[in-house]
Amino acid sequence: MPTFDFTTLAIIIVGLMGGVLGVVGYLTLAERKVSAWIQDRIGPNRVGPGGLLQPLADGGKFFLKEEVIPKHVDRAFYLMAPAVAVITSLMAISVVPFGGTVAPPPPQADVAAYTAAQTEYRSKFSAVMAPAIDVGILYVFALGSLAVYGVILAGWSANNKYSLLGALRSSAQIISYEIPLGMSVLGVFLLVGSLNLESIAGWQADRGYWLVLIQPLAFGLFLVSAYAEGSRLPFDLPEAEQELVGGYHTEYSSMKLGLMLMAEYVHLVTAGFIVSILFFGGWSLFGAEAIFDGTPWLAAVWKAAILIGKMLAYCGFALLVRWTIPRFRFDQLMSIAWKVLIPLAIANVIAVIVVKQYGWKLGWLTILSAGLFVLMGIVSVKWRGSVTMPKRAVRKLPPGLPAGVTYAGK
Repeated sequence: MPTFDFTTLAIIIVGLMGGVLGVVGYLTLAERKVSAWIQDRIGPNRVGPGGLLQPLADGGKFFLKEEVIPKHVDRAFYLMAPAVAVITSLMAISVVPFGGTVAPPPPQADVAAYTAAQTEYRSKFSAVMAPAIDVGILYVFALGSLAVYGVILAGWSANNKYSLLGALRSSAQIISYEIPLGMSVLGVFLLVGSLNLESIAGWQADRGYWLVLIQPLAFGLFLVSAYAEGSRLPFDLPEAEQELVGGYHTEYSSMKLGLMLMAEYVHLVTAGFIVSILFFGGWSLFGAEAIFDGTPWLAAVWKAAILIGKMLAYCGFALLVRWTIPRFRFDQLMSIAWKVLIPLAIANVIAVIVVKQYGWKLGWLTILSAGLFVLMGIVSVKWRGSVTMPKRAVRKLPPGLPAGVTYAGK
């Protein structure tokens, strides 16, 4: 384990939390700018040059708005829900690398070799708040599953039917999509042989290629599941304005509402870091990360810029998806999880096991991964139709029925 240095850790915590919250603030501006661009509008442009100070105005507005707590709410849980949502989202950042890292040494044959390996590991800096956590990705998944309690507490404590429906939707959605989310990365763990995020990034850097090239299907499954976990469109059923007014946060106002909304963007940032590390090589860039290796501080800044750039690209893609694909119905949402993603995740794990067991080249895994995706698409369309255009039996109505009458006969 690396040695504990309070000063270094305090600097990392302050810098990382400040950076994440700053990115969250400007993601809200980017969300509005992208939506305006897609809808042929101007978007925010009055506060600061080009609207760049709009997030500061929005943050100040949340602090200054009237604090309203309805009498009919369960006050203790009502106040607890925003804190649970934000704390669990921010805690997940602690094990996520935000720049260049050094993979922890593997088990050694004797004590002397172990001591030497640990001494060398401690002498190098890793850009992560809590390095050498062997189950880092499980820690992130665990906190992601706890985040649903903030939504459930908010919906239940509000004593509002719209809020309760949003909380019920969220609990079903997040619990369902946790299964393909976890299963999609099993293939990564089987290939790398570690659950440590630093080791996964180092494995890709050592080989010079990214895992998205080997397991494109796993990346697609993880991407869709991460959007559903974070309630991003087209999976924002828990806060569908057209149906639920505002969903689980209908009764919230002022800074409590700001915290609930902020948790969604913190989750998006965390998912961006995780996707970049698991499938896009983390801080590696096909050898370009070694340009400044002669200057340690410049190399650290360069590797952090590479990883943060990948995270921002993921967030930008999420903004485009939000304003491109319409919201699914709830039955479609659950069907995608249980009838499409989970079977594909199981097939992907089996493909990885087969390739590992028989010692095939990893290129075969790319072929199997892409083939499974195409095969599932063909089968689903031939069998039941697409998600948006399902195949249904067309029955002729008996003569004489007035317009608008439905018919449930055989």
